[in-house]
Amino acid sequence: MKNKVNLGHSDVKVFPIGLGTNAVGGHNLFPNLDEEEGKKIVRTALDHGVNLLDTAFIYGPERSEELVGEVIKDYKREDLAIATKAAHQLDGEGNVTITNSPAFLKQSVDAALTRLKTDYIDLFYIHFPDEDTPKDEAVGALKEMKDQGKIRAIGVSNFDLGQLKEANKDGHVDVLQAEYNLFKRSAEKELLPYTDQHGITFIPYFPLEAGLLTGKYKESDTFEDLRKDMPNFQGSTFTSNLQKVEELRKLADEKGVEISQVVLAWYISRPSLDVLIPGAKRSDQVVRNLKTGDVTLSDSEIAFIDRVFS
Repeated sequence: MKNKVNLGHSDVKVFPIGLGTNAVGGHNLFPNLDEEEGKKIVRTALDHGVNLLDTAFIYGPERSEELVGEVIKDYKREDLAIATKAAHQLDGEGNVTITNSPAFLKQSVDAALTRLKTDYIDLFYIHFPDEDTPKDEAVGALKEMKDQGKIRAIGVSNFDLGQLKEANKDGHVDVLQAEYNLFKRSAEKELLPYTDQHGITFIPYFPLEAGLLTGKYKESDTFEDLRKDMPNFQGSTFTSNLQKVEELRKLADEKGVEISQVVLAWYISRPSLDVLIPGAKRSDQVVRNLKTGDVTLSDSEIAFIDRVFS
């Protein structure tokens, strides 16, 4: 795998290919998840050199963090970078409120430390913005947690440019996680230029658009999980998207790699986008994603992919 990179201004160093763990214990996101398989996915990633694991309170809820915690106790903690997120406040009936209040974020850090069975979290994100809390105050609460040694880097997720600027008023934001892939490129207009200018690491989520950018689907496929509600999987849009993905097959074949590895390598060519966290539902997918590190794209190949998905 390529050399480690720093997350933003922090001293947290990670390899460019991490693991998104929403399918590890994320029972509210995917039906029929096998928890033992989930733990095996995490172990496979760590055993193959991945050091960044990305989880969140709402995956499960709570269960993904607990399963990650069960696995990492068997590894040297200083070799790992654990990222998690909070913003979802659950009441007794399971209703969700999004909050960024400083008190809630501090409490969330402590609760996540317990579930992950660790003394510190390498990267802690505000998962979604709320409507009320000044974002610099929310980040200020995480800065206090950082000063106490409970977290090492500060992230925000799903923030628009205005929210990101407010959050980064004092320069404490290390990472922005936002939706970005070849089908959804709006981040290129404002977010990526801002993160590049301010030394913030941009980490895209859904980099493979729930598997659509892997080349594994056919027009006749139907879906019962979160994909059934995603616009890119509907009707003529789905058909058109499959045709675009097929245009990458020749390039992938020439390199002896898979379409998904070409797609992931293209992202790394973007400014400030140094880290990817593709998810996996099976251990073999983890190993395949890691081969992205061996893919080199020429300027003309980068431009070709750019045109196909313009």
